[in-house]
Amino acid sequence: MTAGGLTRPGERNRLVVKFSEIDWTLALLICLIAGMGSIMLYSIAGLSWAPWAANHLVRFGLCFALMVVLAMVDLRVWFVSAYPVYAIGLVLLLAVEVVGDVSLGAQRWLNLGFVRLQPSEIMKIGLVLALARFYHGLPADEARFSWRLFVPVALIGVPTLLVAHQPDLGTAVLLAATGLSVMMLAGLSLRVVGALALSALAAIPPVVMFVLHDYQRNRILTFLNPEADPSGSGYHIMQSKIALGSGGLLGKGFGLGSQSQLDFLPEKHTDFIFATLAEEFGFVGCVSVLALYLATITIALRIASVSHSHFGRLGSAGVTATFALYVLINGAMVMGLAPVVGVPMPMLSFGGTVMLTVMIGFGLVQAVRVHRYSEITSGRGTLV
Repeated sequence: MTAGGLTRPGERNRLVVKFSEIDWTLALLICLIAGMGSIMLYSIAGLSWAPWAANHLVRFGLCFALMVVLAMVDLRVWFVSAYPVYAIGLVLLLAVEVVGDVSLGAQRWLNLGFVRLQPSEIMKIGLVLALARFYHGLPADEARFSWRLFVPVALIGVPTLLVAHQPDLGTAVLLAATGLSVMMLAGLSLRVVGALALSALAAIPPVVMFVLHDYQRNRILTFLNPEADPSGSGYHIMQSKIALGSGGLLGKGFGLGSQSQLDFLPEKHTDFIFATLAEEFGFVGCVSVLALYLATITIALRIASVSHSHFGRLGSAGVTATFALYVLINGAMVMGLAPVVGVPMPMLSFGGTVMLTVMIGFGLVQAVRVHRYSEITSGRGTLV
């Protein structure tokens, strides 16, 4: 059977049109960030493709192909899948509580035999989709403030508490912040936001003293005074600050960063790769990479703004908020402006799970771009 027998000409033409509608500027920016990540991983491995750089490129290539495929998926399919994806993520988080693998004192993974899965990553996408679907059918006045907002609060709160119990403070903070971002984008009253902010500030002391695990409490205290134990709990952030400062304006040069090359800098290929970048390429290199992130976020938000459906706008803006929070939290952590919570720099840090989550998110953003004229008439599944 010929290819024409398998795919009608009209279907092929529609695929070509969809492919051409992908925002290739956004795709290029993502490639540049991932490419910079490979360069840094090549450098800190002693100018070697093993063990990180080549693996990073292969993973990115597969994830990029997945993003392109997901961009072709009609926005209405994303809409129908929203609650099921959230439900699957929630069930898997509950399964972690019962049969999850324990590693480094945390119970965060499910061992499925052929793959080791971290369900909290699925929930990052599932939460955005579920909130976007809920708000799609909600009148604007009720989105500002009404009793129905208990639904998104529950959608956010349940997985956040489950992830915090694993314990995984960084991901729990990311889920809560992403959920709140979507609620604000949907029109949540600024008075409510202010009340929540004040409540959160008031809750910090008792949470730190009575809720957090000892190691999490130590991270907070270390953040406030890392010099108190420079060779112990403060070692990570002290070495990161040394790497950041020693890079100066233009850096020490490619492959010449002493903190990373001599293994003074912990987690140099994951959580603290931005410090390695600062040491080797200096202030100019850091600003250049941050400019790529800013351009990526700006284009993704612009795509969200042109969607004809509320679901598309909130879905695209929600995953963009998640991406921006990754950058913000990791950057603040590396510079000593936030506690060390194990949040990587997206696409720059080594790690397949986070890369997969981020690229699925960008698949949704691209789907919103490709199907920006699609209209979803009801939040209850009636589609046109």
